[in-house]
Amino acid sequence: MRLGGVDLQRELNRLEEILLDSPRVPLSRRTLINEEQFLEQLDLVRLNLPSAFQEAAEIVVHKEDILQEAEQYAQEIIAAAEQRAAQILNDMGLVRQAEMEAVQIRQQVQRECDTIQQQTLADIDQMRRRAQQELDEMQRRALAECEEIQAGADDYADRVLQDMEQQLTEMMRVVRNGRQQLHSEPAAPKSLPRRSPESPARYPDYR
Repeated sequence: MRLGGVDLQRELNRLEEILLDSPRVPLSRRTLINEEQFLEQLDLVRLNLPSAFQEAAEIVVHKEDILQEAEQYAQEIIAAAEQRAAQILNDMGLVRQAEMEAVQIRQQVQRECDTIQQQTLADIDQMRRRAQQELDEMQRRALAECEEIQAGADDYADRVLQDMEQQLTEMMRVVRNGRQQLHSEPAAPKSLPRRSPESPARYPDYR
């Protein structure tokens, strides 16, 4: 489907390619995408969506032309019927029959015009609802994909922080064990000063 010179289906496929070509988070079903590239592609699709409504308006104008042609055709039929009725009146004097035929033709033409108008309005409404549904579905998918990407990024960050926490915990355990060993080892005895031969021995006085 081409809208405003842009192939909308191709751009949607490109959006899908960006998602599928993005690297996956190891050991998970999460995907890391280029957020800027993804949002630019999404904006391109979103900006070209209003042209769909413009095309719908052009279809409405076209349907109105059809209704005008049908109305003109109906007027021609009515004029022909009235002319025929006048001719019948002049030729045969069957006034009542001419009036009844003209009324029947008018009613038939009116029914055809009403049918065409109702069908046209139904087609326009169906196209409008389809366009709105497609827009809502695209927005829903885009939001779901963004939420999934955000959740994957959060999970990845949580795993990285958890690994860092485990490593820090192990380092703290090693530090505590080292300090405990330092405090539990007995201190080396201090050497007594050597006494010179001239110095008399000192004994404790027990008096």
